[in-house]
Amino acid sequence: MAIVFKKPRSMTDTHMHYCPGCGHGVAHRLVAEVIDELNVREETIAVAPVGCAVLAYDYWDFDVTESAHGRAPAVATGIKRVFPDKVVFTYQGDGDLISIGGNELLHCANRGENITVVFINNTVYGMTGGQMAPTTLPGQKTTTTPLGRDPATEGHPIRVCELLSSIPGVKYLERVSLDKTANIIKARKALMKAFQAQLDKKGFSLVEMLTPCPTNWGMNAHESLKFISNDVIKYFPTGVIKDEL
Repeated sequence: MAIVFKKPRSMTDTHMHYCPGCGHGVAHRLVAEVIDELNVREETIAVAPVGCAVLAYDYWDFDVTESAHGRAPAVATGIKRVFPDKVVFTYQGDGDLISIGGNELLHCANRGENITVVFINNTVYGMTGGQMAPTTLPGQKTTTTPLGRDPATEGHPIRVCELLSSIPGVKYLERVSLDKTANIIKARKALMKAFQAQLDKKGFSLVEMLTPCPTNWGMNAHESLKFISNDVIKYFPTGVIKDEL
């Protein structure tokens, strides 16, 4: 019998702690598949900061180190400069990446560090209880915006890819979505291109993934996928934002 499906070598057998319907599990698998296909598992080092993915080292069967909240790009920079031939990537949520970690992200990108950033955008702080994040949509209810986010007082959601697109050191930016199968396939291709860019020593690349957070959105898994398709993508349009590869 021909084998048509199997677990990626870069995934462990550990049961994940994520909530039902969470997008992290899908994102983890996509990363693992790309690492396997590129045959760089033994050369890969991931950096996972504080957030829902703080236990990523339990799920990936390659080297993963931790960083303080928001500091993953700085840690990844140090690792890459010491080991320039390693494949180094960060895996960060929206609160981590563009709130407390905004400074690290901008300067890492501005230096054109040859790393890859996997950005999980689920529009809320997940691990700490569903507070408003820099990517929370206008009108979206969170534990800290129970009446809905008001841009007049809380500011507007930050479009990270568009923000980074003007920086010369940034070579590849793409926003993808994990709301349906066709888009998940596109997400895999985007990751492949971003990691290949690093292997080719092109410079900084980032893939933003729009992912569901049913628990903190107060939805079931099906409703959360529809929310991405009908609402999140309207504010964060998917597609290639910058490609200088």
